Amino acid sequence: MISTSETPMRRLRALAALVAAAAVMTACSSSDDSASADTEATSTPTSVSLPVTPVTTTLVDPGAEPRSPLTPAYDGEQSVQLVTSSTVTQQIDDQAVQDFSTPELTLPLTASPDGDQVALSIGKATSADQRLTDALAPSKGSAAGLTVTDTGAVTALSITPSEQAQDSARAAIEQALNQAVYRSVSFPEGDVGVGAVWTTSQQVISGVTLNQVTRATLRARDGDRLTVDLQIDQTPASTTLDLPDEAGSLNIDSYVMSGSGTVELDLTKPLPVSGDVSVGGTQQYSDPEGTTVLGQNITDSLRWTTS
Repeated sequence: MISTSETPMRRLRALAALVAAAAVMTACSSSDDSASADTEATSTPTSVSLPVTPVTTTLVDPGAEPRSPLTPAYDGEQSVQLVTSSTVTQQIDDQAVQDFSTPELTLPLTASPDGDQVALSIGKATSADQRLTDALAPSKGSAAGLTVTDTGAVTALSITPSEQAQDSARAAIEQALNQAVYRSVSFPEGDVGVGAVWTTSQQVISGVTLNQVTRATLRARDGDRLTVDLQIDQTPASTTLDLPDEAGSLNIDSYVMSGSGTVELDLTKPLPVSGDVSVGGTQQYSDPEGTTVLGQNITDSLRWTTS
């Protein structure tokens, strides 16, 4: 049995473990302990299937004439680079600030569409952290896959790591692709023109269940080439956070998470051609007994470049 005096600290330890998932980061910590723990590879590759929460798209403004549908029609392979990073700091009461940031990860991707399936081949991934770069080397040749709708919405993500992929590399790749999925653009039905505005709503489940609303604006169009501005806002689905391992719960006192970006899209390609999207904010949690307060600052960044 856990004594009453141990309960707040247990909650805080549980939340510290949960920060990684909530900030779209896991085993990418640069600490010596995590680096040494993640150096072993699993001998048999295991495919991981990650269902993606449904997307609801609403057309707000059809934009100017001329108007036409935004209908993806994928044609041929596409090679791009996905670059992600997360800056995460947290502080418990007046204790020292802890840094859980994820080093920048560059992930070369080759996409091969086939109907509603997009096969992804992962090239030689690198990181700003040399130890993670070394761990990523055996992951070259790993595979992933997307299931997409006729409006471009992603409904499922699967990842099949290479046989010698290390655990830290698997986690880094999984989090990067997961971040990309929840920053992807799905299109409204009907005819639209430049200036069109639509919103997409879905839940993001990563430690804290969030309601995410993305407001997209079609800033420019040249044939199949689109420039889309994004405004993203996230709000918690609950006022409390349930902790793992039956460690109780914390109050969500405040939660601010929003961001923006611009992406270049090609209706004949399944992935963005280029773009930058950044989402960040602050959160504060407190123990139900009012004995502790935990604050966080989080910024997630994503960039697409043509490789």
